[in-house]
Amino acid sequence: MPQVGRAEHGLTLVPDRTRPGGRILLADGVPQSYVDVTDPTYLHFEYVRRIAATIDVSAPAGVPLRALHLGGGALTLPRYLGATRPDSAQVVVERDPAVVELVARELPALPATVAVRVADARAAVAAEPADGFDLVVADVYQAARMPAHVGTVEFVREVARVLRPDGVYLVNLTDLPPLVFSRVQAATLREVFAEVCLIGARRMLGGRRYGNLVLAGYHRAGRLPLERLASRLARDPEPGGLRHGAELTTFVAGARPARDPQG
Repeated sequence: MPQVGRAEHGLTLVPDRTRPGGRILLADGVPQSYVDVTDPTYLHFEYVRRIAATIDVSAPAGVPLRALHLGGGALTLPRYLGATRPDSAQVVVERDPAVVELVARELPALPATVAVRVADARAAVAAEPADGFDLVVADVYQAARMPAHVGTVEFVREVARVLRPDGVYLVNLTDLPPLVFSRVQAATLREVFAEVCLIGARRMLGGRRYGNLVLAGYHRAGRLPLERLASRLARDPEPGGLRHGAELTTFVAGARPARDPQG
């Protein structure tokens, strides 16, 4: 069996010297995912904790969910859902077979209810039936950028199609001041979903540093338990906040939704 730390196609899985069970997936030296092999509920990256917090407050504790993960990495969130919501049926779509092979070989096995597919995220969503998932999580990046074809109104409509009426769509964004990309993506989700919320560290929301933000979209207005989410975000080791309603409208400030190129 290859040793942890072996480089493969620019990928490396290395131990965290500060946490015995920690494993970090690097792509060309850049951290992509973090898994604790002894505790799948430990979430190292703040944006992953914010995604998990939104999931936790959006459905009753312990209730299994049917989830679609676009972007696999080291499968941190599928492991988290498997631990916190046993019997959750999950589909993971990862475009890079080298990632899938390395993670399957060197990290603990996934719950039997998790299926991993090598495919393009947009093509995978288009192939799914309507109303099939309670949760869709998009963490799709190529060369540190979200591919344009998974950030348009047309793609988000496909995601909305496969979500059940009470489902939630969660998107990881990376951005830098003045958060132009995040404004466009917020406008894009608002074109499709009745309720949209932007979540992140307070300095990120203020446009004062580079980092990650999370967008949440719901079919129904009022579906998001705002007070519970705000309380959960405030208790995080790196306290966060949210933009919703009028505050999100101000944040978007006339940004236009992204659309597919017209052929």
